[in-house]
Amino acid sequence: MRPRVRAKHERVLRRYGWAMAAPSAMVPLGIPAHDFRLPAIDASVVGRDDFAAAPALLVIFLCNHCPYVRHIEQRLGAATSAHANRGVAVVGICSNDAAAYPDDDVAGLRAQADRAGFAFPYLIDAEQEVGRAYGAACTPDFFLYDADRKLSYRGAFDHATPGNGKPVTGELLDEAVDFVLAGKAVPEPHKPSLGCSIKWRDNRGGLNLLSS
Repeated sequence: MRPRVRAKHERVLRRYGWAMAAPSAMVPLGIPAHDFRLPAIDASVVGRDDFAAAPALLVIFLCNHCPYVRHIEQRLGAATSAHANRGVAVVGICSNDAAAYPDDDVAGLRAQADRAGFAFPYLIDAEQEVGRAYGAACTPDFFLYDADRKLSYRGAFDHATPGNGKPVTGELLDEAVDFVLAGKAVPEPHKPSLGCSIKWRDNRGGLNLLSS
């Protein structure tokens, strides 16, 4: 997205807020992490079971063009590195239709990873089946799984969105990671994430939740 277009988009978001954004689907807790094996922006191939020994798995649906992602991406890069240092496996997945949103093609995702300091594998869900299987609805959308790969948290990074004036801290995700690594349930309610809707190639939407 060109700077002038992005600035106009952010002004619209600040004015209209929720009306212009999509929330998480808030899929049921306890469901298993769906299997995946996808190409990454570095040309490697990464799968769910590559992280089988990790005490937790964090799957984040992201993209490059969305101002909601860009608003948190610097802090997200630092937070995910800190979580990885504690043993959490982290993967980012872009399920957007890159033909319609070329800023979300491989080159755009590589530029974003460099800009934001993403150290985690950044995967390309070109067929959009993984996004549907997870019930992803927006970018960013966070899914945190425990050692048994059962969903323990789905929701927001923190309370910040573009234009709302709240600091970008990552506190809600940080707290969820603390609970999961301690072997405890993350207290509810979980605050839904809010962001740009995932850009599907058709009108089927994303909620699928295929069995693993």
